[in-house]
Amino acid sequence: MSTLLPKQPSGCPYLFLAPMEGVGDRSFRRAMASIGGFDEACTEFMRVPTNAHVPSLAKRYEADETHPIPQAAQLMGSDPDLMAEMARAVAERGAPRIDLNCGCPSNTVTGRGAGSSLLKEPEHLYKIAKALVDAVDIPVTAKLRSGFADTALFKDNLLAAQASGIKFLTLHPRTKVDGYGPPAKWDLIAEAKQLLSIPVVGNGDILTVQDALNMLQQTGCDALMIGRGSVINPFIFHEIKASFSGEPYHRTWQDFERYIQIFTQDMINMPTKGQINKLKQLMSFLFKGSSWLRSKKQDVLTTRFTEVQDFLTFALSLYREGWEQPNWLETLDCRDESNYCSTNEC
Repeated sequence: MSTLLPKQPSGCPYLFLAPMEGVGDRSFRRAMASIGGFDEACTEFMRVPTNAHVPSLAKRYEADETHPIPQAAQLMGSDPDLMAEMARAVAERGAPRIDLNCGCPSNTVTGRGAGSSLLKEPEHLYKIAKALVDAVDIPVTAKLRSGFADTALFKDNLLAAQASGIKFLTLHPRTKVDGYGPPAKWDLIAEAKQLLSIPVVGNGDILTVQDALNMLQQTGCDALMIGRGSVINPFIFHEIKASFSGEPYHRTWQDFERYIQIFTQDMINMPTKGQINKLKQLMSFLFKGSSWLRSKKQDVLTTRFTEVQDFLTFALSLYREGWEQPNWLETLDCRDESNYCSTNEC
């Protein structure tokens, strides 16, 4: 067992909150930390462009955002020297781990040789990862998709990443071309586990506790990373741990209210319309928690409000009614395309 990925005494694997571009920003990470249950967080990608002023860029990283849960820093770029400089700067700001983004499928990113475009050139992927490993004393890891247009270079990319000296690898088993559509090909996680000597973290299509257990059984992965599933159900990490300990976990409405309160704290200086749109984005996930909630989602997203509190009162009254339904979260299906959106598990 990796000392970086310790299991609970119950046997529960190490649990990561996935880095996500979009809804998974500082507000979300802080709100999730207020509930807890996961072992480590990670920032959404911090882009390091070829004209980066690294000292200024590194100030975006704040180690204590999710205190007391540690928060890694995910970097994305194509210049090995600048990426190494950024890694050193972020490490000096207290980052416990540096993660290399080899997965973002955005055309504006891949057109500049970063994100999932690294999967087209295993040699360059190796060069950047090695530059990060050589630059810092803290652990360096990488998060990969299974390929760019296809999986022809799947093994080459995995082996290149491992050869760089990274401590473990997270695999989101979709190609760049796949985007975010179902299904994630878990058999590729199993293949990576067989191929590599470093630990493999499984990511993709974990919406329920049963999904988590199925991924562990089917792939043999060493740890789990959950993105979209944690936005739909902020309590999923506690529920996974409870399934291993055999002790029931009881979510409370008070915990959820605190989650919403912290999520909204960073929105004070936003225009009212921006605040409501940000909350609607969050609600679009939360209202996937049951068939009843999904039937009310469009009411929440299309109803017009001019005051944030009025919107929250309306949305949360509906959400609480769905929360109390007996089939809450029992009808989630990762194969249902309504459970997908443009949120990037990056």
